[in-house]
Amino acid sequence: MLRQSILLLFLVALVAGCSSGNRIASDTPEEAFERGFALYERGKYDRAIEYFQHVFDFGRTNPRAADAQYYLAQSYFKTKQYLLSANEFTRFVELYRTDEKVEEGEYLRAMSYVRLSPPYQLDQTDTQTALTYLRLYLSKYPEGEHAAELAGYTEELRAKLAKKQFEIAELYERRELHEAAALSYEGVLERYPDSEYADNALLGAVRSYRAYAEASIPSRQAERYQQAADTYDRLVQLFPESPLLGEARAEYAIVERELQRMESQASR
Repeated sequence: MLRQSILLLFLVALVAGCSSGNRIASDTPEEAFERGFALYERGKYDRAIEYFQHVFDFGRTNPRAADAQYYLAQSYFKTKQYLLSANEFTRFVELYRTDEKVEEGEYLRAMSYVRLSPPYQLDQTDTQTALTYLRLYLSKYPEGEHAAELAGYTEELRAKLAKKQFEIAELYERRELHEAAALSYEGVLERYPDSEYADNALLGAVRSYRAYAEASIPSRQAERYQQAADTYDRLVQLFPESPLLGEARAEYAIVERELQRMESQASR
């Protein structure tokens, strides 16, 4: 029993000694920031984070608070903790709007969400948020240092969303949910008219409206065949050089034949 008590006391003393050695303690915000920044420059970001956070113990308006906030966010970014870096860069640009590093902070906030953007098959909330901050940077700094890079990311992320929207429409079509498929295909063109899927989406809408008409009760068929015909006209007008026009013309031939048949029946 005595031996166990001595061992327990030794372990408690050892843990207490380690804790006191690792304790963050600075007399001034300047001292806390300088210690954190020294660690940051040596790549010891996790330890630097503790010192940068300690700076705020002296208040958010102390002389080193803005720098601590910026490098806290940078430390999270460099350790690939992108949700935390996005939150801390947001706090930086909102609290310290006159700081000379605000443009860089807005760039890195956008980049944090770009890094969070998942493969297109998954939920795209972070992609949408990334696009919001990409557009914000580009509207505020159209000639900014990172404008060209962020314009490229904007195009890349929009292409990802267009692909997801297009594949949703394809899924509806495979399941024979014709109206939902047609509207989803049209949504690709409306939201992403510059994407590589735009002409194919219109072709999908023609197919889906034609199938929707075929599956409809007789009194609704004419209007739905006409939707297919109108969508075909849009495809021809918007993409006169599309390699998909041959397939589209075959679809339109069916639609036109049915419209003529119904017109003939109505005139009897």
